[in-house]
Amino acid sequence: MNGLKEEAIAVFGRSGLEEQHHDELHVHLSNEEFLKRIRTVAEKGFLLADLFAVEESARAKAKKQTLVYVFEKRGYPDLLVLHVTFHKKATSIAPLFPSACWYEREIADGFGILFDSAYDKRRLFLHEVYPVGFHPLQKSWKNKCLSLPKTAVSLEDYPFKEVKGEGVYCVPVGPVHAGIIEPGHFRFSVIGETMFNLEVRMFWKHRGIEKMAEGKQPSWAVNLAEAVSGDETVANAWAYCRAVEKIAGLKIPARAEYLRMVFAEMERIYALLGDLAGMIMDVAYAAGASPFFILREEMLRWNAKLSGSRFFKNNVVVGGVVSDVGQNLLEDLGQYLHHFSSRCRDALNHSLNYPTVLDRLDSTGIVKKELVIPLHLSGPMARASGVATDVRLDHPYGYYAKIPPHEKIKEQGDVLARFKIKAASIEDSVRIIQQIIADIPAGVVYTEAKVKDGAAFSQVESCRGQNVHYVQMEQGVITRYKIRTASFCNWSAIEHAVLDNIIPDFPLINKSMNLSYAGTDL
Repeated sequence: MNGLKEEAIAVFGRSGLEEQHHDELHVHLSNEEFLKRIRTVAEKGFLLADLFAVEESARAKAKKQTLVYVFEKRGYPDLLVLHVTFHKKATSIAPLFPSACWYEREIADGFGILFDSAYDKRRLFLHEVYPVGFHPLQKSWKNKCLSLPKTAVSLEDYPFKEVKGEGVYCVPVGPVHAGIIEPGHFRFSVIGETMFNLEVRMFWKHRGIEKMAEGKQPSWAVNLAEAVSGDETVANAWAYCRAVEKIAGLKIPARAEYLRMVFAEMERIYALLGDLAGMIMDVAYAAGASPFFILREEMLRWNAKLSGSRFFKNNVVVGGVVSDVGQNLLEDLGQYLHHFSSRCRDALNHSLNYPTVLDRLDSTGIVKKELVIPLHLSGPMARASGVATDVRLDHPYGYYAKIPPHEKIKEQGDVLARFKIKAASIEDSVRIIQQIIADIPAGVVYTEAKVKDGAAFSQVESCRGQNVHYVQMEQGVITRYKIRTASFCNWSAIEHAVLDNIIPDFPLINKSMNLSYAGTDL
């Protein structure tokens, strides 16, 4: 932490700096002090990894609200966490950190905190049916309430950006879509078939996951973490458990840590296989997509053999994993993966040698490299646009420091680049699993954790990128649980990627990102 600490001292001085859990550096500031220094934080190359509010428990006499700004910087495995107290209103940092926009709107909805100078003050997850003055993350709002407050309902239409001009027309899509898909609204401004503006509106099924966690035992909330996004079950359960384990000061057994890695990489493989198949399907080449669908189904069946669940439900717990996986079964998996790799490469070569596939994927839906940092994009999307970012390398957890990913990057930033990056990630996950099978030690897979009070951050690399979890415990129960998935940040990229593309290419661009609606709307 020395390097990060020196950087923080240069900006904030030594007063108020506090090291926690060996990988978190915390600084407590007034709003005035924060505003004096935040520009320097941006100039020094720090990236906004998360932003949320925390309110003192209902037992406190004064309901003090604090904004928590989480920063990271390339080259440092630690996080810089700023706790900022303010009076009535906060100040927007979106002009310095554009990714702050959604965070600030989320905080305004959840806690009623207003941000001066914010360029977008529209509601985010509180849609028109919610009453004015209703802020469900305030401690005064209790989960036991069965109905919304009987106050005035906002009937104002959501003010989308209006684009006018000769030949301009609007194409609204969603939030209800054809087929089985979660809700999301896309509003295109078009001339002919060419898109020159897109506005995305999410948060149609707010589930109250963060509120639901309040007052719960840490063991209960594991299933809540699993429910954040279906194909990130292991990623989010692991991130949550790591945060609780950090608070407890618990080091889980080595075999359990290796098994978590196996589960996480298996999850990454089946999710990315679905992405590859989806992209090929969206260019109407079903014959090319079929091998990926078949391989994905085989991986899901292997998941069930390893854990009893096709999606690894109820396997990762605080303290390790629920049950061991026999070494013979792991070795059988290793043999299968050898044949899997050969078949996957054949399917890739077949699809990428098909002219129609290349014609549709190449130069479509470009996410420019210069957008990655300000929008805080991560995962395959960032690597396809030329930025090498991976939590397993940047903030190693588990045994990824011993068995690191060998991620490739592409510079084009188009659908073809995302296709190739995801294919390379599958191959790399196979290598990691095979190395784990060769190295995994014998031993127990669970250690009981003693619940302690405190707070901690945890990060993992999901199939879509960086997921950040924060858990705060008081008197043995959760008082604040904040989840930020990669999708929350990555959705903003699609508004840029579609520009100068035609409407029929939108489904392909969307599928190449395959972002989670549920993982965005908690």
